[in-house]
Amino acid sequence: MAGYYFEDFEEGAVFDHQVRRTVSEYDNTLFSCLTMNTQPLHLDAEFSKDSIYGERIVNSMFTLALVVGVQVTELTLGTTLGNLGMTDISFPRPTFHGDTIRARTTVLDKRISKSRNDSGIVNFLHEGFNQKDELVATVKRTALMATRPKD
Repeated sequence: MAGYYFEDFEEGAVFDHQVRRTVSEYDNTLFSCLTMNTQPLHLDAEFSKDSIYGERIVNSMFTLALVVGVQVTELTLGTTLGNLGMTDISFPRPTFHGDTIRARTTVLDKRISKSRNDSGIVNFLHEGFNQKDELVATVKRTALMATRPKD
């Protein structure tokens, strides 16, 4: 597999992911419609002109999914057995159409599974930044990770 196995993660390791993504109006509109989120701050330019932002903002759930998703190819492709939870989610700044998002992952801690002999639990901190290096999203994620297969 391309992803790291449980044994490969070291507590305190920091990964600045190379893959970045510029968020488009289409991304925001499609995601909002697919998730039935009709919030006018995401979809209505006229409504949003008079908001505190002065324009539409990107659906924060899209931003969260992007920040978590960016790490997959580098860290967890094929080795994640499932997400066990996400906590401490915050959005210190909104994401706007045209923002380019990059992500950083920190391994907070890990432990072997108490109920499974083929996996361990890893706690990650994912942080998303825009092109101005402003923090736009943070989340702590707990993942069930495969252990390295025995030969």
